[in-house]
Amino acid sequence: MTTQTQSPSATAPLALVILAAGKGTRMKSDLHKVLHPVAGRPMLLHLMASAAQLAPARQVVVAGHGRDQLEKALGGSATIAVQEPQLGTGHAVQQAQGALDGFAGDVLILYGDVPFVRAQTMQAMLDRLHAADAPAVVVLGFRPDDALQYGRVIAEGDRVVKMVEHKDASEAERACTLCNSGLMAVKGGDLFALLAQVGNDNAQGEYYLTDIVNVANAAGKTCAVVVTDDPDEVAGINSRAELAQAEGRWQQRRRLAAMADGASLVAPETVWFSHDTVLGRDVTVEQNVVFGPGVTVADNVVIHAFCHLEGCTVESGVSVGPFARLRPGATLEQNSRVGNFVEVKNARLGAGAKANHLTYLGDADVGAGANIGAGTITCNYDGYFKYRTVIGERAFIGSNSALIAPVRIGADAIVAAGSAVSRDVSDGELRLVRAEQLVKPGWADRFHDAMKKKKAEGKK
Repeated sequence: MTTQTQSPSATAPLALVILAAGKGTRMKSDLHKVLHPVAGRPMLLHLMASAAQLAPARQVVVAGHGRDQLEKALGGSATIAVQEPQLGTGHAVQQAQGALDGFAGDVLILYGDVPFVRAQTMQAMLDRLHAADAPAVVVLGFRPDDALQYGRVIAEGDRVVKMVEHKDASEAERACTLCNSGLMAVKGGDLFALLAQVGNDNAQGEYYLTDIVNVANAAGKTCAVVVTDDPDEVAGINSRAELAQAEGRWQQRRRLAAMADGASLVAPETVWFSHDTVLGRDVTVEQNVVFGPGVTVADNVVIHAFCHLEGCTVESGVSVGPFARLRPGATLEQNSRVGNFVEVKNARLGAGAKANHLTYLGDADVGAGANIGAGTITCNYDGYFKYRTVIGERAFIGSNSALIAPVRIGADAIVAAGSAVSRDVSDGELRLVRAEQLVKPGWADRFHDAMKKKKAEGKK
């Protein structure tokens, strides 16, 4: 993607106008379309995260229905302008006029359901806006494999001669393969003056944003097109099928990036990342591993097959799984290990500590070098409140033990297998909490004989 030499005014302040007023009927969902997640993050927030690299001074999201949902998701990070009724994209951008009152910088017009536009693409549009020929409007174009119903950009070189929607295009214009993504860069001082001249004399009876190019051309101004080299970045998401396709494309790129950065994925197509997953070098990820949001994995970690990680920190030298679940607040310190069917939630496993089988550690601190036997659970919830379990360094917790919080197990202490511990255990102490064994010789034989006789007689 190339641009002309930019002028010093390319450092003008930036405003974003993000269109999100569509009803999203093809989603068949009560959730606003632009809030459907890809890689654990709403598509609107993907877009805003990319645009944040350009440090926008103002952000306006144009909404229709679902305004309450958008306000909650945005958390005050953008002004919401309401478009009601929806009379086209040009009309939608006009609703941002009040929020941009007095703004004289650059305006990027984006779409909330086109979430993967790269920051460098946005910057290329702004650079072109400030090139020596001072275009009034810069359009982002792309060349898809199949132009379908996309509007066309009729250009000579990178100068736009005409913009035309597919429904209004002639056969000759439809033969053009340069399509309109809908994204534009416009100087704030020109935008609303151009929009005021847009009419709705077209097949849809709508006010098309693209017509500002034709208005500017008619006034003798220059308009330009920047063409992305990756059509996927301007792909819109309008249905559940398209959402799944977008997820697939995103995951494939993330897998390639992880391997390029030094991680080994044994079966890449079975590993699923979140938008914020961090993997160190020499990490091995086996088959069918899912990373939810908020996971950080250090160097030299092995994550075995069929693990699910979310909201956790895994330090260097750790081994996880197979079939392990790390939930939010879990921290596995250096060289610790959790094995098959172990769940860790809001708990710290100290350096070198291990829980190899069938264990639940919730709301716990496990000291360095401690060993947690198979079937151990921390009983952290009484139906109303959560309580914490503290296990000291080098403590040994025998299999099938229940640690009833709040409770503290001292350093080097041993909890015998099958114990239900409800009181603190001192350092170096053995705690054995079992009911006395009762032996009744011959009782089982007599029971079996009696039950077999009843069964033979047809009695219960």
